[in-house]
Amino acid sequence: MMTERASETRPRIVAWLGYGGLIPFVALAALTCIDRERGAYWHGDLCIYGALILSFVGALHWGFAMQLGNISASQRNFVFAWSVVPCLIAFAALVERSVLGDILLVSGFVLHYLQDRRLDAIAGLPAWYLPLRLQLTAVAVVCLAVSASVLRG
Repeated sequence: MMTERASETRPRIVAWLGYGGLIPFVALAALTCIDRERGAYWHGDLCIYGALILSFVGALHWGFAMQLGNISASQRNFVFAWSVVPCLIAFAALVERSVLGDILLVSGFVLHYLQDRRLDAIAGLPAWYLPLRLQLTAVAVVCLAVSASVLRG
């Protein structure tokens, strides 16, 4: 049950992997800004990476739905259903490859963070989870938005 683990401290490996996962976001956004000749290339790679990460964070909710013992069946079904939505948003963003695609990707990260908050409110996730997710989401969103604005600006 998640509420039993709510007071755990964040595992060191989670910090390393989470913050390490920001390196491609920051590097590709920087390259989009610095190398304007190949900005579309770097931005495309950033969107692909962002789509992969958005799909990954969606899958976390599938795992939570399997483990949470303190939510109703309808809440569990909603968490399972939501867990595939980020992947669908990411796919649509990659297919679109325009300003709308950029908006979809950024919106997907924001919506997923809001779902993280909703899940925490009904089930109680580890205390370290939401602050970490907020930090990771904020950096990902800023990098995607900056890259898109440089490319499309």
